[in-house]
Amino acid sequence: MTEKIKRRRDPLSPKPILDRKLVLQALKQRGIHLKESHLDTFYHLLHRYHYPSLTEFVKLYYAQDNGEQNLNKENQLPSQHKISLKKGNKHRLPKAFLDFLKDPENDFTTITSSINARPTSKDGTTTKFAIELQDGHIVEAVLMRHVSASGSRATLCVSSQVGCAMGCTFCATGTMGIRGNLCSGEILEQLVHAGRVLMEDVDKGEEVLVSADGTEQKKGDQDLAFIRNIVFMGMGEPLNNYDNVLTACKAMIDRRRWNLAHGRVTVSTVGVTPNMRRLTQDLPEVNLALSLHAPNQPMREAIVPTAKMYPIQDMVEALDEHMMALVKAKSQDGTFNDSERKSASKRKRAMIEYVMLKGDTSTFECAHQLGKLCENKQLVVNLIPYNQTDVKDKLSCPSEKHMKEFQRIVTSYGSFCTIRRTMGADIAGACGQLVVAKEKQENKAVVGDIEDLGQSSKNDSKAKPVVKATRQSPKVQRDESSNENENNYDKWIKPLAIGTAISASICLVSIGLVMQKRRR
Repeated sequence: MTEKIKRRRDPLSPKPILDRKLVLQALKQRGIHLKESHLDTFYHLLHRYHYPSLTEFVKLYYAQDNGEQNLNKENQLPSQHKISLKKGNKHRLPKAFLDFLKDPENDFTTITSSINARPTSKDGTTTKFAIELQDGHIVEAVLMRHVSASGSRATLCVSSQVGCAMGCTFCATGTMGIRGNLCSGEILEQLVHAGRVLMEDVDKGEEVLVSADGTEQKKGDQDLAFIRNIVFMGMGEPLNNYDNVLTACKAMIDRRRWNLAHGRVTVSTVGVTPNMRRLTQDLPEVNLALSLHAPNQPMREAIVPTAKMYPIQDMVEALDEHMMALVKAKSQDGTFNDSERKSASKRKRAMIEYVMLKGDTSTFECAHQLGKLCENKQLVVNLIPYNQTDVKDKLSCPSEKHMKEFQRIVTSYGSFCTIRRTMGADIAGACGQLVVAKEKQENKAVVGDIEDLGQSSKNDSKAKPVVKATRQSPKVQRDESSNENENNYDKWIKPLAIGTAISASICLVSIGLVMQKRRR
């Protein structure tokens, strides 16, 4: 079977240059002092050049510094924020830093991950990435192209962890358990991979996407050429990897890089209440989404094991506080009136995500409970049709008619309630599905090899069986010598076990005799 090993986190080698913290640590060790503005300029130019190798970046920088025009412009990303690099400008990069970048001993590289698989849905709207990290683990990201008459946009769903510790019973990622955090650089690399795919769409510019209302648009059109929205709804619980997610969010809204509006970045959590409040303090401008999935505590604990630590009422209050963080209440008791809440909801959104599972949590009684929970808060309730995954419990989605009635009931309490459009069902679009499916295939391959070995032994006892090489864990393979050593150890296991059992028995008998003697 495939071993579910933890990530080797320290040290990363090579290190991602997109991880600001790791870069500053390395520069400090080298005795190189770099201003924050210089590092901002570097990341801006790296983004403009569309993430070449560090050696190539230095060449491009010096070429521009010398006034050369041939800068491989087809690999540059357009940007509305240009930086002057004329001599004497305070934003010029120090030579010591440029020397550091091109030094092969610095152990940094532009991109440390690679695309392992990249299926696209039949309708062309959804592309799913299985991204292999440097230690062999795989995380997923999903690029969604939304086309409508009111405006088109590209949204990227990113992962923050390998696996997840929250253990939601309906989630494929939850079956993996937690294997490790992504550093901020590895989170941002998912945006780079998606950005390159969007550039490919621009170059081809042939495929036409058609929306549900009949709107047509080419994949490579300007509206779909850039990532406009980021949602942390991929693998992992973002608030359990708080520092790295916070750093990544700040890079996403940095005007010199991806330049996303604050309201275009959404952090989704199963409900880590203390860190929800930390995010409100550290970055109140971004959106916050709470994956609730049940309207009361007992039901929620049945499908979200970690719910026992965080009461529903506290989570909803923390979500409400996040939405209202930038609004000063006019009333003396600190409460907000309707107009203040409506105004706050237009600036940014606080959302409740509710997966629609056929059964107890999707009854109309639950709809009333959910509506009551969100009443008078101007929260957005997003009903998510269950995308069937290969989990232990066989779950399914209610009918469309049932979901619309559920939506109507929730809306009657004054909340804005939507039913999310299902995308990427034909390419295992739900988070964790590709990784879990891949691991199951590997496990089947191992079992198949063992069965083949047994069959060949029966058919020909003299023939030496051939065992196919299978990947037991990332970057680890056993050679023949290690197998021979294990065979040598095996012959000693049984005698040692018998000796240990006899010694333990004698020890227990001796203790019994001593105790009996003392009683007399």
